[in-house]
Amino acid sequence: MAVLNKIRQRSLILILVIALALFSFVIGDLFKNSYALTGGAQDVVATINGKDINRTEFQQKVKNYQDRSGGRQTSTQSMNAIYNQELRKIVLQSEFDALELSVEKDEMRDLLKTSFSSYPEFQDENGTFDVNRLNAFIANLRDLKGDTAPLGNFLVNYDSWTNNEQTIAANAVQQTYYNMIKAGVGTTIAEAEDDYLGDAKTVDIRYVQVPYTSIADSLIEVSKSDIKAYIKDHAEKFKADATREVVYVEFKEVASKADEDKIKTDLLALKSDRTEYNESSKNADIISGFDTATDIAEFVNSNSDIKYDNTFWRAAQLPAVAKDTLIKLSVGDYYGPYKEGEYFNLSKIIAIKQMPDSVKVRHILIPFAGGQRADASITKTQEEAKETADSILTQIKGGKRFMDLLELSSDKVSNEKDGEIEFAYNAGMAPEFKTFAFDNKRGDIDVVGTSFGYHVIEILEQKSFSKTVQIATIADKIEPSDQTLSDVFNKMSKFEISAKDSDFNELAKERKLTVKPMTFKELDENIPGLGSQREVVRWAFNEDTDVGEFKNFPVSNFGFIVAKVVEKKEEGLMSVEDASITALPEIRKEKKAKMIRGKITATTINDIAKNQGQSTRTAAAVTLKNTTLSGAGVEPKVVGAAFGLAEGATSKLIDGEKGVYVIEVTKISEATKLENYTAIMNRLSTELRNAVQNKVYQALEKAADIEDNRAKTVY
Repeated sequence: MAVLNKIRQRSLILILVIALALFSFVIGDLFKNSYALTGGAQDVVATINGKDINRTEFQQKVKNYQDRSGGRQTSTQSMNAIYNQELRKIVLQSEFDALELSVEKDEMRDLLKTSFSSYPEFQDENGTFDVNRLNAFIANLRDLKGDTAPLGNFLVNYDSWTNNEQTIAANAVQQTYYNMIKAGVGTTIAEAEDDYLGDAKTVDIRYVQVPYTSIADSLIEVSKSDIKAYIKDHAEKFKADATREVVYVEFKEVASKADEDKIKTDLLALKSDRTEYNESSKNADIISGFDTATDIAEFVNSNSDIKYDNTFWRAAQLPAVAKDTLIKLSVGDYYGPYKEGEYFNLSKIIAIKQMPDSVKVRHILIPFAGGQRADASITKTQEEAKETADSILTQIKGGKRFMDLLELSSDKVSNEKDGEIEFAYNAGMAPEFKTFAFDNKRGDIDVVGTSFGYHVIEILEQKSFSKTVQIATIADKIEPSDQTLSDVFNKMSKFEISAKDSDFNELAKERKLTVKPMTFKELDENIPGLGSQREVVRWAFNEDTDVGEFKNFPVSNFGFIVAKVVEKKEEGLMSVEDASITALPEIRKEKKAKMIRGKITATTINDIAKNQGQSTRTAAAVTLKNTTLSGAGVEPKVVGAAFGLAEGATSKLIDGEKGVYVIEVTKISEATKLENYTAIMNRLSTELRNAVQNKVYQALEKAADIEDNRAKTVY
């Protein structure tokens, strides 16, 4: 009681202590997550030239995009696509606003006329576009307050119409903008002449190459400071995004040998009848097995992961692992269980018959509107097409000649051959058409429906009969048992627990697990062999995830991985280590060039070649547009130097791509000047204008002020 009284007396103090503790916790968390301090920052996917992309609106656009793609795009791919769309729109709009480019009301009406002049809804009695009808339609949409109205083959509401107007206006402004730029882009006569001379003027040269390979790499000392200096001098080349290097081990959820053995045992058990207690009748019922089942299709469909198929199969069409055996079996014989892909199969021969390998038929095709390859003139519905085909069949069976009705067929190609078609079993024909032709007998005639329409088909000839088998196969998918799944999870959990006190790599080695490395950027999603794993990327880039930390991740249709962060690299210039692979060869080349220059004292080509133990070479008809030297490869500096020399002149030492060069111009073949360079000028101007759109946008994007928060908001 005394204790309770003391607590009551000091309750205010306790409340204050608890409150302060909670406050400290919240404030600490806020400072950990800077976005929480900025409130709405979490709702901003990106800020481009001062304009925010709202997260909610962005995600809705992503969802719509993904829906339209039919699931062919991952969420990350969809997000990137929409981001690029929004980025382009805002970057361009910033430029349009700066130039005060817009579409006025009268211009908008003209644009709408251009876009919708062919729509009957906006045409008068004479088929002429009527702006009053357009205005009335828009006013009606506004009055519908969100409800839809038909327009052509679509249903639109006022919002979708407004969005469409905005798109049309944006495209028009964009076109105006690019046309303005294109109007200022062109080529001069002098530039056209230079372009012509780049191909037409040639020089012949003699040259000596002292290759960089003449000096061993081991003789060239490259320090870290050399690499740092090179990186600094070529900063643009060595810019690097933030990356995380992660290693991981896999724990796959795959069926064990015990699981597979049980599947095979269960399949074999299906052959025999079994007794099953009937709760209703309180009696033991005999359940037919594969041996005695009378309804094969029902039995297979009740016990198999793959539905029954009553097709007669040729040897070449049977599963590769079993075809040689299956084709030799008799009716009632079994084969299996055998493994085919993800399944164990137990197959039983149901029937055997001889079937043709090729057939000749004739047909009359009655198409329907919307059918495959049906042109716009086809107006019959499916029902009407079927009725027509049935009527033709009745006439033929009544004595009417097939040939006399061919004019009703839409297959003009076969009509030229009296409606006849000859094809092999493996030909790419409509399945229903093929089935009728091969499964029936010569002389049979009937109506067959396909995606093209309804065919009246008569079998004229069947050739090259061979053995086919009808097979009933019970397929059981190979999947891990609950026990196996539990074992995999336990194995993964034990590894993760042990890794806390052990070296990750050594532990993996002990457990016979392969450690796999991966490096990714903040907006990446795919891990080779595992597909989209954004959760791993998010975790690795989380501010609270330190180097050395590890975590398990479930992987859909795979199992688990345990990943460990081994290195964090932030955005900036590459490290010396990462840049070395690119920088080292270039630095060595520069140092070798300097050494080679220091060894050359002679001034003539012949003397230099003799002193350096090299041979003189020749290159004929060299042009400015083709910088390849025979015997040396691509050498733009050397070729450029050649065109700066007079005939008979010798160059200074030239640091090329493959070595240090000295060249002598032996002949200059001047190009015959053209009377007119207009055609070349027009071609070059056209090429420039065609490239404007892409190059201008790239420049605008590069100059834009972009704050990309995707990884922290929606990714």
